[in-house]
Amino acid sequence: MLVFGIQKARHGNSAPTLGGVNKLQGQPAPDFSLTEVDGKTVKLSDFHGKAVLLNFWATWCEPCKIEMPWFVDLQKKYGPQGLQVIGVAMDDASPKEIGEFAQKMSVNYPVLVGKDAVGDQYGGIPYLPSTFYISRDGKVVDRVYGLVSRSEIENNIQKALGQQGQVAQK
Repeated sequence: MLVFGIQKARHGNSAPTLGGVNKLQGQPAPDFSLTEVDGKTVKLSDFHGKAVLLNFWATWCEPCKIEMPWFVDLQKKYGPQGLQVIGVAMDDASPKEIGEFAQKMSVNYPVLVGKDAVGDQYGGIPYLPSTFYISRDGKVVDRVYGLVSRSEIENNIQKALGQQGQVAQK
């Protein structure tokens, strides 16, 4: 609840209902262009053909700090099979601070400096972490708010790797 409260304090009460986000499932993931901490511009569409774990996080988010080492391990494990983890930092830290934090966490995937407009494309980011699983053909397979178990993350990765844009059955 503390993380939720901080996020709400920073970004107001404009977050949509969770039902609005479900509309993305089975739909093409909204493309975006953001800057990596080193200044390089990256677009989601650059990764078409790969399954993508798109994680919105922040340096101050304690649950994010728990799952980031899992993402590092899962990128190593599933990267050769076509997975690309992408982190989008949604906090007020400078790109330099975000980069230093990512280095300290031994992040082995692109870390982008987020913008609220990109979060809005995904139905708003009412909680951190927020993770979207995107299939190889660019469609949203699933989304998860908050910290979940590593095994649930891994199951969602397998869905994204194995399905060509089909909505996961719950």
